[in-house]
Amino acid sequence: MNAIPLSHPEILAPAGDSKAFCAALAAGADALYLGLKNFSARMEAENFSFRELSRHIDLAHAHGARVYCALNTMLKHNELIQSFHCLERLRTLPLDGIIVQDLAFLDLVQQTGFSGGLFFSTLANITHPEILPSLAAMGVDRVILPRELSLDEIRTMGSHCPENLTLELFVHGALCYCVSGRCYWSSYMGGKSGLRGRCVQPCRRRYSLQYAPKTERAQGKQGASSSYFSCQDLSLAEVTQELLQIPQLNSWKIEGRKKGPHYVYHTVKAYRLLRDYPKDAKAHVEANTLLAMALGRPTTHARIYPTKPLVPTDPSGKTSSGLFVGTLVASDEGMALLAKVDIAAHDFLRIGSEEEKWHQTLAVQHPIAQGTRTVLRLQGKTKPPSKAPVYLIDRREKEVVLGLKKMGTELAEIPGVEAKAVTASLHLPKRCVAKRRYDITLLDQIPLGRQNRSQKHTLLGLWLSKKTVGISKTVAKRVSWWLPPVVWPNESSKIAALVHALWRDGCRHFVVNAPWQRVFFPDQLDDESDLVAGPFCNVANALSLKALADMGFQAAFVSPELSEETILSLPKVSPIPPGFCPGWLFSGWDQPLWSFGDETAYALYQSQGRSILGAGIRAKCVDLSGLATRFSQQRRRAS
Repeated sequence: MNAIPLSHPEILAPAGDSKAFCAALAAGADALYLGLKNFSARMEAENFSFRELSRHIDLAHAHGARVYCALNTMLKHNELIQSFHCLERLRTLPLDGIIVQDLAFLDLVQQTGFSGGLFFSTLANITHPEILPSLAAMGVDRVILPRELSLDEIRTMGSHCPENLTLELFVHGALCYCVSGRCYWSSYMGGKSGLRGRCVQPCRRRYSLQYAPKTERAQGKQGASSSYFSCQDLSLAEVTQELLQIPQLNSWKIEGRKKGPHYVYHTVKAYRLLRDYPKDAKAHVEANTLLAMALGRPTTHARIYPTKPLVPTDPSGKTSSGLFVGTLVASDEGMALLAKVDIAAHDFLRIGSEEEKWHQTLAVQHPIAQGTRTVLRLQGKTKPPSKAPVYLIDRREKEVVLGLKKMGTELAEIPGVEAKAVTASLHLPKRCVAKRRYDITLLDQIPLGRQNRSQKHTLLGLWLSKKTVGISKTVAKRVSWWLPPVVWPNESSKIAALVHALWRDGCRHFVVNAPWQRVFFPDQLDDESDLVAGPFCNVANALSLKALADMGFQAAFVSPELSEETILSLPKVSPIPPGFCPGWLFSGWDQPLWSFGDETAYALYQSQGRSILGAGIRAKCVDLSGLATRFSQQRRRAS
């Protein structure tokens, strides 16, 4: 085997708890990422306290590995002081970097003097290359790319990277059905925000196909229940040689902060082999064997090959993680496992699929031989049905156990440090005195007749497209032009050209739906310009709004996921006028998601494209400062 030079990308491993952390180090990870008890986008993982973090950082550094802390949730305004204190304490540790999505951290890093790396999460949805030099100028050290990019698009992003900015890419692990940072599905269905680390994983649920196309209805599939949106796991093992040829891509990231040590150990070992011995056939065979036993879901390369994209869902196949080991059968003593393979002592099993409410996990105390029946000690009030599938989800092989024991022994000797009281104060921006602005009626088609006429305090909004910019120049100047929620690398030049044409014709009101779309406009804005950050920018606090103001935005719509109380409190602290889209943004969501009135659900899971639920918006967007005043008046009259 001929190893590649030392200028290779790091293998970045997930660590949801101490055992997974130790497994990653034992497998030879170059870096690890983890979360604290707050501000982590994986709040259901065990995560780490401050003292635990300090001990694990020392252990990692003793083995030449780096540690990054994920503070990658959307921050509400009342969490700014807590996040400031958190970063002040992290500043005292030799932490190598933080992973964030909220713009507030641009200011928090400056105020605290945190000297580690600043990495923008995939939830920040940085999808087009023109913004990368500007991010480096803001102090960003690394951008974590979306999982929806193709290999050509990753190369394009790399070619636009300045020398002081690097890229990170997910190479293995779970896929979301929707675009990262643009999914409100969990909020809509479960009332818990994926942007705040509390996703209820609606894409893993089962849905009934109630409005199937004629071909499907003829086959009797209408009303059939299946996991139409549950994605297979991403695996880029077959693409690693191409990834090594992108020098700006200096981190290969493995997803899985809710996974066990077995998964972490096997995936780290596999990708180390693929990185270190890219042209060795034996190394590739060994790596694929390791990945097959990582006990994840069936894998896919998804969109990585632009000419051969794969649909990452398979409603007819298995969607659960783990290795199928048998089924439950009823016996006089209770529910027994009819084993299809040998099961070792201390293996962890899951009864049923993850989307089943009655599913449960248990540890095996004694070996189970293939072909035998063994009664399982099940927990919970709801018993699994007969013939329920059983999956192996974690295995403590000797090599893994010895590695965990060694790292655990070293960790036990590290005392760690306790968090100290923070004496510094957070400085918040000065509140603006906002005048009454206009509301926006946003349409999804070119207006006709009287729709062209703007009313007092109301502006007509249109989605930017090649079709809509064809309206008359007179009407175009009276329109609020809305950019799409995501601009992909192969679309950015087209969007830039459309914006340039409208700007040249005197249009000055634009709503951008990612802060990074600011790059499509002149560096110096004239006095007539009115650039507004749209609802997809996901802002919820004064420091994020300040960051937008510093970028040249005159106003901003706040996140649609906020409560009424939080929304109405923001005009009192915002440095620019805030706005809000009343109700939910999505025109097709006036009924439960699993009962679309057309073939949308079917088309979504059949599509090979990158899906953004709710990309077609028809909404009334209002000035929040005026809204707060009107709400207060209504409440006084009601009382």
